[in-house]
Amino acid sequence: MSRSPSIIMVHGAFCGGWVFDAFRQPFEAAGHPVLAPDLRGHGAGDRPGEVGGLSMADYASDTVGLCRRVAEAEGSAPILLGHSMGGLVAQMAARRAPVSALVLLAPSAPWGVFGSSLEEAVTAAALPVVAPTPFSPVDPDLQLLKAFSLDRLAPAAREAAARRTRPESARAILETLTWWLDPLMTTLAPPGRLGLDSLVLSGSRDRVHPPATVRQVAKRLGGDYREMPGMSHWLPGEPGWEAVAGAILDWLAARRGQATA
Repeated sequence: MSRSPSIIMVHGAFCGGWVFDAFRQPFEAAGHPVLAPDLRGHGAGDRPGEVGGLSMADYASDTVGLCRRVAEAEGSAPILLGHSMGGLVAQMAARRAPVSALVLLAPSAPWGVFGSSLEEAVTAAALPVVAPTPFSPVDPDLQLLKAFSLDRLAPAAREAAARRTRPESARAILETLTWWLDPLMTTLAPPGRLGLDSLVLSGSRDRVHPPATVRQVAKRLGGDYREMPGMSHWLPGEPGWEAVAGAILDWLAARRGQATA
């Protein structure tokens, strides 16, 4: 019996691999080895200022390198999964790395995809105020995180997650949310199918990356799209995350069935 491919899970802004502590368990139980690395500068042992000046291109290059090492060690390409800003990192990496499938949870949109809501526009307009230069770290705004990303968590869990957040690179945030000001087009992920299957999921109540925006990402990739009723942005950890994991596992099983048919 063939070994199930590894899954590399990429976290979003202000976070670390801890985001997937519970979410990874159903995949491991199904036989998938899971890697949930901290992006550069996001580890518990990293100094807060180490993210200063880092680009989305740096995060993507690190992810490409990890995919290549896993593919070489295991003899098969891993599945790449990304959440929020990590979903954009995954989109960028998937075009350069050996990847067998791509799964995106509430992903940030690539260069060329405009937001679909007032909240997204207001956030982008406020960035020059909170991130006046791209070479400094930006501290997480815990009140905004609790209100928009962690809004469906129980109070104790919300506080625990907020305490684990870390500074993020202003440059990476600016490249992601104000891509039209980036002449280098750092987050460009050209439209069209990747040559691999992709699944894109959103929460119906997500105000960070609303369904209308996430659907554009899925359409751009030529991927499958699924909206999770009643869920918000923290798809790997808010109530109902088990259904998200189950939907992904069902999709992966269907892919395997098609491959063997």
